[in-house]
Parts: sequence; structure tokens; C-alpha cells
Amino acid sequence: MSFKAKLSSGERVILAEMDTPKGVDISNMISHARFLKSRVDAVVLPDLDTGVMHLNALAGGAILTQQGLEPVIHVYGRDRNRMALQGDLLAAHVLGIHNLMVVQGEEMINGDHPDAKIVDDVDELGILKMIQTLMAGTDLAGFELHGKPEFIPGIATPPIADEDQLTQAVADAGAKIAAGAGYIVLQPVFDLDFYKKIIHTFSSLNVPVIASVFLLKNVGMARYISINDPTSRLSEDVIRRIRQAKDRDTECVTIAGEMIRSLKEISQGIKISALGWEDKLPAILDSAGL
Repeated sequence: MSFKAKLSSGERVILAEMDTPKGVDISNMISHARFLKSRVDAVVLPDLDTGVMHLNALAGGAILTQQGLEPVIHVYGRDRNRMALQGDLLAAHVLGIHNLMVVQGEEMINGDHPDAKIVDDVDELGILKMIQTLMAGTDLAGFELHGKPEFIPGIATPPIADEDQLTQAVADAGAKIAAGAGYIVLQPVFDLDFYKKIIHTFSSLNVPVIASVFLLKNVGMARYISINDPTSRLSEDVIRRIRQAKDRDTECVTIAGEMIRSLKEISQGIKISALGWEDKLPAILDSAGL
């Protein structure tokens, strides 16, 4: 069953996130894709939205399609104007890529090309409206298309630290759903009680809500996140658990698997991010019983 069909029918979906290479050697990407085939419903491909230059999501999506996997590509307006975005969307359809996630590109200062110029011609809401316009058969200038593309667009929420941010994020998501978004992907949170509240609150919008889980690689990474990203709610107990483990890599995989098992029953799906360690994705799926 396709990603779209599962979302529509209310069935649980499992997504894995995978980075495209910084270069043209796609051998590792293909190898990772083959390990995921028949184990996940789709693979999420960030584009250049992290501010780091690498192979773009359109090419990555075409590669995954050739390997028999459904891609979900990020779409955002930081680097492209409305003409380029429309051209990319038409190209995506022609390449067999129909699953989209409209996101906010990160600040360029955090990437490897900090001097690149920002475009931001169209914001997330505008991109969602653009997608609906293209699917109706015209471009933003009002000219008729030769053939209508088909997409299922979703959105990613911002990090949420407290009740006020949760209220604002739900209101913003509601406006994006009204503009055509068909599903919501949440940011990772390590506090299960707070995450359950986030999921429950977003579920009131009556579209599929997909929780996110990412792999902690080591104590240093966990410590950095706990200090610099309070929205993650990563506790000292988790850091201590990794530090005291005999096999820290395995413990990190186990923690991710436990999070997935806890979240998969209260959300319609899970997105798993290994943050460059895509070779660990099968082990995480095993640990989660998927």
C-alpha cells in the first residue's frame, strides 16, 4: 500500500530520513535504500534546507524511486523563487515523486555556504497554495498547464518548548491545513509525557500526525542537545544511561527503539532520523519491533 493510501486509511506509517551525499558517489545511498526496502513506507529526503550543499532532493528522490522506495522530499523557499519552485514541483511529478514536506529552511549562517543569498520569495503557506494551484492545472501566473501534477503535501512543525508555543504552532498548522497540507510531522521530543500532549493537541486538527525519533550517537551529542535545544527535553537520566552502558552504540539504538515503541500507538506514524548513520536504521527498526 502506498504512503498516501496508508495515510488516507488511517494505517500507521513508518518513515526513515536519509541524507543525500555531498558529491556524486551514490553507492552508500543505494546500499542504505536496499536495506530499508519493504521495511518502511517512505524515505524522507531533506534538500539543502540545513544550509549544507549536497546532492539535491529531486535527484535523491529519483534514485530512491529506482530502488523501489517512495521518497518524501522537502520543499522550501529560502533558495528558490516561485518560478524555480514551480519548475521543481513539475519535475518531481514527472520523476514519480508525489510526496512533499513543506519546511522552513534553516539560517544560512549555520551551513557551509554562509555567504549564499537568501531568496524567500514564497513562504510555507504560499508554497502550499502554489501546490494546490498546480494540481488544479494552472501556474501562479494563471497559465494553463499541459497535464496536472498530483501531490500529497505535508508540513513540519517548529520545535515546541512550552504551552504558548504549542498553542501558536497548532494555530499555524491549522492555517496550513486549510491551504492544503495533508499531514503533520512533529519535531523529536524525549519527554514522553509532554510529547504525548503535543501529539494529542495536534490530533485535534484531524489530519495524520507523525512523531519523530532521532538517534543519539554518543554522550557528547546528547549533552550538546540537552544544553542547546531545550525543546528536546532530553533528560540527565538519558545521558547517564548512555554514559554507563557497556556498548554505547547499542544503547543509543535501544533508546531510539524504545521511543518508537512508546509513540507508535499514539500517533499515526513515526519518522526515524539517524543523522548520517543510516546504516543503523535497520537495527533501530529491529529494536522497535518493526
